[in-house]
Amino acid sequence: MTETTRTPSRAALPALLGAGLMAVAVAAAIGGAAGALAVPASGEARYTMADFATVPKIDAHVHLHNADAAFVDAARRLGFKVLTINVDYPDFPPLDEQQRVAIALRQARPAEVAWAVSFSSDTSDQPQWLDATKQRIEAGLKAGAVGVKVWKNIGMSLRDREGRLVMIDDARFQPLFSWFEERGITMLGHQGEPHNCWLPLDRMTVINDREYFAHHPQYHMALHPEMPSWEDQMAARDRMVAAHPKLKFVGMHMASLERNVDELAAFLDRFPLAKVDLAARIGQLQYQSQRDREKVRRFMIKYQDRLVYGTDVSQPPQQSGAALMKEVEPVWRMHWRYFNTEESFKVSDLEQPVTGLGLPKAVVDKLYHLNAERSFPAAWKAAR
Repeated sequence: MTETTRTPSRAALPALLGAGLMAVAVAAAIGGAAGALAVPASGEARYTMADFATVPKIDAHVHLHNADAAFVDAARRLGFKVLTINVDYPDFPPLDEQQRVAIALRQARPAEVAWAVSFSSDTSDQPQWLDATKQRIEAGLKAGAVGVKVWKNIGMSLRDREGRLVMIDDARFQPLFSWFEERGITMLGHQGEPHNCWLPLDRMTVINDREYFAHHPQYHMALHPEMPSWEDQMAARDRMVAAHPKLKFVGMHMASLERNVDELAAFLDRFPLAKVDLAARIGQLQYQSQRDREKVRRFMIKYQDRLVYGTDVSQPPQQSGAALMKEVEPVWRMHWRYFNTEESFKVSDLEQPVTGLGLPKAVVDKLYHLNAERSFPAAWKAAR
């Protein structure tokens, strides 16, 4: 049996690379078919589709820009809490407005909403930038922020006075990241882009990327050899993490190592404090599991303590909570189906059906909430 389901759209490109962190597009709703057996032949206890709304879950990568808590309330009815992340992205509201909304949601629903603060790097070459940035982050932490988002505009759009791109391991940022280390502040790092961004269209692994770059050639790095390569971006990120061995680092979007779970495993082995979220890259996992399901399944089980569930869905200020939920719920259900059952079904990112991984309950619990709760221990707690 197959069934078509939409995955979240491709994560947005940086300011230079234009397009925003786009909202999820949904082609068709998930049906109510039952999942795999609760206790399969292997003896592993597993969740089914019937368990979806009752199991605690956290979407640890969303961008909510509407202070109305309707979406949060609807998510709670499906067992979800959220981490809403501020981003220094020009197509989003200004950072101060993003922060205002995040704090309002956190105050209204402290048991369901956590948030991450961010900062501008535009004046990072100026002497006062470091102190001003620390003050901004301190204020955010005092207002309940549980981490700091550092975005891919560093490395892909920020330029120095000579017009050269500034990479994430540039000396100007090192005092800030050392301060994160000293204070135990968690850094949510999004560096680089999907490897597909540097490939010809006919070699891209998921349909969503292929369609996007076909219509936005200005953002397609394969057409811009003057820009840093994917390898350059990853090397700069790795140098930065290596220079701060005590940094609590969460690599957004599978740390941009979504093309190969072996490469991601090597990153996690090299940096034992690092975790990664799966936001907007589950289609890449599904692509790999079409080719070697057991390899992907083994990866998920081996690194079960290092993986955090997220989608990267975004809510424009004018979008109602009901409208956003209409988009998100089918995606949440499709992901649940992929991780928990062994059913075969069609997803929009791939031309052929994918078979679910049928992960054990203990792995799913870590992926969906325990790892996020351990990474952000001050989050999702109502005032006493």
